[in-house]
Amino acid sequence: MKQTITIGKFTFRIDVGLIVMLIVMGLTSFFALYNAFNLISDGSGYGYMMRQIMWYIIGFVAMFFLCSFQNQAIFRIMNKAYRFLMGCLIYLLISRILISISGGIFHLPFATSINGAVSWFSLPFASFQPSEFIKIVLIVLISKIISSHQEQHPDPTWKDDWTLLIKIAKILIPPLVLIFLQPDTGVVIIILVNTLILLMCSGIRKQYLYILGGAIVFVVFLFIYLYFFQRDFLEIFISNYRLSRIDAWLDPESNIQGSSNQLYTALLSLGSAGLTGYGLQADIIAIPEAHTDFIFAAFGQCFGLLGTTFVLVICLLFDFVLFKIAYNTTNRTDRFIVIGVIAMMVYQQIQNLGMIVGLVPITGITLPMISYGGSSILSYFISFAIIMNLSPVSKKVIVLKKGGPKKIKKRSQRISKRV
Repeated sequence: MKQTITIGKFTFRIDVGLIVMLIVMGLTSFFALYNAFNLISDGSGYGYMMRQIMWYIIGFVAMFFLCSFQNQAIFRIMNKAYRFLMGCLIYLLISRILISISGGIFHLPFATSINGAVSWFSLPFASFQPSEFIKIVLIVLISKIISSHQEQHPDPTWKDDWTLLIKIAKILIPPLVLIFLQPDTGVVIIILVNTLILLMCSGIRKQYLYILGGAIVFVVFLFIYLYFFQRDFLEIFISNYRLSRIDAWLDPESNIQGSSNQLYTALLSLGSAGLTGYGLQADIIAIPEAHTDFIFAAFGQCFGLLGTTFVLVICLLFDFVLFKIAYNTTNRTDRFIVIGVIAMMVYQQIQNLGMIVGLVPITGITLPMISYGGSSILSYFISFAIIMNLSPVSKKVIVLKKGGPKKIKKRSQRISKRV
């Protein structure tokens, strides 16, 4: 909850718990990147850490700037943001088509292929990934659609629920297709998981969820059958690169120098680090993408079980702060938005940690707020600004004076009117 703090004539409100956890996550990220210096083969580790610090500073500035506006003002620009980001995604797709046709010779300005995907705008001063920001925009838009639908149809019929699904599909399917074609399967899965969680909380008829669940199970079993018995046919629809990720997951030792290298080295790093690890900036085992997707494995190599447990604990504490805000929020739209952000963050945490220890296939999903990545950090700070605005206000007032802080109760309503 937000605390009302007065310093002399100035009064402002911040959610101290959220701010503290963001600072802890940032310090953990900086320390993790520092310890990955010797494992980063592409670029300077010091440069990555300084840029991460810069992005955190920009994120905090952006968050406090957005907190100076009401959420309704922020929500009003979401449709424009959606159209702008869709334009960016179409631009990236056109560039990818040019790269494919020309064999990598031609591409649109600022839209080059990075690791086989055209997902970023490579600007002179930074990289910009539209799909990271459209995740937040979709959470807000879908939350507003669901909330409005519930207000208009307090006792919805089958037709009403179907109308809701169509409205969501209209804004959801176009960006999903464009992101999948980049290709970026990880972001597609994140958006689908967010949407499924929001639908489960929307009060939609269980029968629709059963149908959707049945369709997912059918697709999974169909994929398993085609993967093991009709591999050639499956490669018509899914690239061999994506299938090799599953090969590496099922048998990490099958191609240690190729597709299995990332998972094999991650497992080897964590398995050999023991209780306390190899120490600061250890580089006993080379770990690809040690500053992004596999930063957890790099941290585990340095500090072993104790270090990885620390990362898990602070992730859980951060999630708990968000859960508490969602529980205390009474506005329907606001609660859906917090639920969407929680679903996005928790899924990314589970997917990233799960792929590093071999529980799920590698999908290129980073550990939120800890892995290096400017677009990801800034997009999350935008969502935290919205959450900060909707966080309920505590009845306690903290007055900072000479002689130390004092807590005064029953003044929040009077201060609220003045502010």
